[in-house]
Amino acid sequence: MKEEVKILIIDDEEVVINSISKIAISEGYSVDPVLDAFSALQKISSSKYDLIICDIMLPGMDGFQFLAELESKRIETPVIMTTGYSTIENAVKSLYTGAIEFIPKPFTVDEMISVISRGLKYNSIMKLKKSNNDSILIVPCPAKYYRLGYSGWMNKEHDGSVLIGATDSFIKTIDLIKKIELASVNEKLTQATPAVKFETVDGLVHQLYSVISGIILASNERLIDEPELLEKDPYFDGWIYRLVPTELDYEMKLLIPCSSDRS
Repeated sequence: MKEEVKILIIDDEEVVINSISKIAISEGYSVDPVLDAFSALQKISSSKYDLIICDIMLPGMDGFQFLAELESKRIETPVIMTTGYSTIENAVKSLYTGAIEFIPKPFTVDEMISVISRGLKYNSIMKLKKSNNDSILIVPCPAKYYRLGYSGWMNKEHDGSVLIGATDSFIKTIDLIKKIELASVNEKLTQATPAVKFETVDGLVHQLYSVISGIILASNERLIDEPELLEKDPYFDGWIYRLVPTELDYEMKLLIPCSSDRS
């Protein structure tokens, strides 16, 4: 039930705290706002949360250090990072170091509702997965693939091009897809910026970030009429774009090898 969901919000700007709080409360969630990461850790030590929304630039302990603290304490509550310093480096670093999502400021009400929805669904799936060790709730991406956070994957082809798509984790955190908005062939995508939009039957619009930078050679037009391909076969028939990569050697160092999901 929504009324049982509790979200911890960490930001040193009252206006941002108030904005996120109003959005979350309007959706029926309970919120607990704090102004710094130290206070957040104290809250976490005595309370359980379903989701954490944390700014990167914080006094004393920044968002990356906060993620490290959560990891050291084995706290598995999903974290969505947000920042006014919306550089690509910060976006990728936050995903690489443990955040499940990244949302830049300023954000719209709809963008925040969508990202909160995905974060909470991700938390529910992880809890269910932990309590059902024999159940395969999420299909991991193939071992030779790489991923950006939990949401997007990439695979280098023999001809040097790269296929990118949405992970099964991402697809399972959104409702049934009603409409897909693809970028155009020859358009340039930049790592960790929006690459495709999914409109779902619950009225939400979800953006998937590009895993790497590159020029679009082809888009999977089958997805327009057969969005169910993303649910049935996200890593093969459900690919989204074929790219000519422009910064592959550098950007792959910032991605997570899918082989690590099996260790």
